[in-house]
Formats: sequence, structure tokens, C-alpha cells
Amino acid sequence: MTEVAVALFTRDLRVRDNPVLTAAHREAATVAPLFVLDDAILSRRPCPPNRAHFLAAALRELDDELREIGGRLIVRTGDVAEQVAQVAAAADAAVVHIAADVSAYSREREGRLRARLARDGRALRVHGASLTVVEPGELLPSGRDHFAVFTPYFRRWTDARRRTPLRAPRHLDVPEIPFGSLPKPAALGTGDPSPALSVGGETTARKVLRDWLSHAAAEYATAGDDLAADATSRLSPYLHFGCLSPTEVVHRAGDSSEGGAAFVRQLAWRDFHHQVLAARPDAAWADYRDRGIRWRTDPDGVAAWCEGRTGLPIVDAGMRQLREQGWMHNRARLITASFLTKSLRVDWRTGARHFSYWLVDADLANNQLNWQWVAGTGNDTRPNRVLNPLRQADRYDPDGDYVRRWVPELAGIDGRGIHRPWRAGGADYPAPILEFPGM
Repeated sequence: MTEVAVALFTRDLRVRDNPVLTAAHREAATVAPLFVLDDAILSRRPCPPNRAHFLAAALRELDDELREIGGRLIVRTGDVAEQVAQVAAAADAAVVHIAADVSAYSREREGRLRARLARDGRALRVHGASLTVVEPGELLPSGRDHFAVFTPYFRRWTDARRRTPLRAPRHLDVPEIPFGSLPKPAALGTGDPSPALSVGGETTARKVLRDWLSHAAAEYATAGDDLAADATSRLSPYLHFGCLSPTEVVHRAGDSSEGGAAFVRQLAWRDFHHQVLAARPDAAWADYRDRGIRWRTDPDGVAAWCEGRTGLPIVDAGMRQLREQGWMHNRARLITASFLTKSLRVDWRTGARHFSYWLVDADLANNQLNWQWVAGTGNDTRPNRVLNPLRQADRYDPDGDYVRRWVPELAGIDGRGIHRPWRAGGADYPAPILEFPGM
């Protein structure tokens, strides 16, 4: 056992089922829990306001959780490699522990950190299966470095060995070094957050998970796509920041019931996208499959889409929910993304940037690769699939309650007529910018 170890938090802002914190605690008498506000990211592009507010709240709750077991969060700002090396030197730590990640930047960061620590004779330990249920690269098809299609991946994923969730340390001894101050949202990014943004960290996440499992989870298979029911878990922001462990969520949700199995499948999709990005980091902004699509330039159409003024109520409802809450129902994400890429024929990267700015859960792997899936440049086995917004509305918002919630100027239109306000005479609402079968 070493005397001191550093547990470097990145996208794993929790004390329960955290392989990084558990390993540091098991292998050292004293643990320095550290988070670094990375200048390489913040100086290049400030954190979008929704994520800035969420991250600040998550760090506060992480600090509270650490205090419950005798610790505290150490916070530093600057170059990650240099700041970690300085904390390790001040604490006389022999080893730094960190979670493996899949983006090109996280890999570059890991290399710089390893080299910088080695200069001081210190080691870096990287832990897998912290951000995903199954580690990217663990499941491989014959002769390839990743699965390109979800269904065969899911079959292997279902049978893969899953580790048992880890308990939080009962007590932490923390070295006597300056802790630093928890950041305010303004220190992380600029701009106003969404008016109805929900924020939190591990404590809040566990309550959300507990409430959802107690009430809506059993109906997820049948109600998960119902836009008005809003029966999704709302766990994606907490999974993005690592306030919840996906391994623990799968363990607690189970797959013996129809609802549990449907939800676990969604977490398998999350792992699938991580293993794709791990093998193809360029897919964050380059077409995974080049289909030779000739994208259109349509600034007016993009502006109408961003503002929720396309004249297609189901599209506009989704885009307005995004701006109001910093979150959007998954079915609405598919509908709005298909409208932009397949109907307006606008490059998926335009939509991905807009979502990345507003979505508090804008995970690089899932946001980009879901956009590519819809656009036909990604992993969809039916790349020419187009979602007709009117048919989607009739199927997933049959009574128009979702649209009434987010497009209040149409609230007086009864029933399904709300999806075709140009027929029902909806006031103060634009005409559709595109026509679709069924209009």
C-alpha cells in the first residue's frame, strides 16, 4: 500500500461505484480527490451555460458526498497535466488514478498526464468500465476493431460480464493541502441558462433514479416514446457527468421486466456509440460513412428550426422544449433531427452544434453519433429513412398534449387538429416552411 494517491475526477463525479476512487482508497492510506478546471477547454471554448450550471451543481454535490465520508474535493484551474503534477507533489502521492475515456482530447490528455507524472517518478493508473457498462474495445467482431451495427453488438453486450457495483468508501483521509474553491457557473461559461433547467449531482441523481424506478420504469417499454407522457428517466445529464454509474443503473433497473429490458437496451446504445467513437475519434465531426450527400445552405430554414418557428408543431414543440429546459424528449430529438437533415437537407453538424450548446446531456459520443444515425452518415442500416413529422405526431402525440405544452399559441385547437394548424386556423403561428404527405 502506498501512502498517498490522487483520485482525478473527470466525467465520473460520484463516490458510489467509482472505480477510480475505489482503487485509490484501496491502494493508499490517504487519498487526494481532485478535479481540474481545464484551461485547454475553457480558454478555447467556454462551457455552454446549461452545462456550466449543471457542472457547478454536480461539483458541489460531489464535495458534499466526500465530506460525508471525511473528505473534501480539491479544485484546481489550469493545465491538467501541470495541476495534477503539482497536487501529486504537494501530497507526495506516488500514483494518480483516472477513468478511461474515448474522445481524441481525453486520449491526448492521458498521454500528456502520463508523461508529466513520469518526469517526477510518479505513475498514472487508468481504469476502464467507469463511464460505460462494457468497456469500449472489450467486444470485437472478427477481424475488426469495433462493431459498426448495433444489433450484433447488443447480442454480445447482453452476454458480456458486468462487474458488481462498488460501494462508496466508508471513510477517506485527505492530505493537508489547500483545497481551492468550488467554481461558480460564471467561471465556467457565459450566457444565460435555460429558464427551466434542472441541475444537480450525485445526491440529486440518486433521488431521480429512485423515483423513476418506483413509478415510471415499469411502463417504459410502452410509454417511453409517448411525448406527452414524459415517461423517460431524465437520467441522461447525470450519466453524462458521471453523477450516476451506468453499471449501477443497469444493475438496479434490471432486464427481467419489459420496461427494464427496454431501458437497459438504451444504455447499450450508449455503450455502442462509445465503442464506435473509441475506434473512430474522427466521427465526432467527420462522416462515419461518406454517402456523398450534398448538403444545402439554408440560413432561413435553420433559423426557423432553431427558434421553433417552422410551422410544423411537433418540430417546433421539441425545439422550444430544448431552449426552455436544456433537455428534449428522445422521440422529439429524432423528429427534429430528421427534419433538419432529411427534409431541409442541412448538414448534421449544424444541428449537432445547436444541440451541443443547449443540451445539458450533450455527450460527444451520443450526440454526434445519434445525429449521424438520423442523417444517414452513421450506423443506421437504413440510411434513407425519413421521419414524416405529421405521421410521427399522430403516432406519438395523438391528442396534441405535447404540442399544447410547448406551443401555447395553438393551445385552443382541439385534438389532432393541433398538428395541422393551417387547417384549423391557428392564430399567430407561421405557415409550414415545407410540405409533407398528409398535409
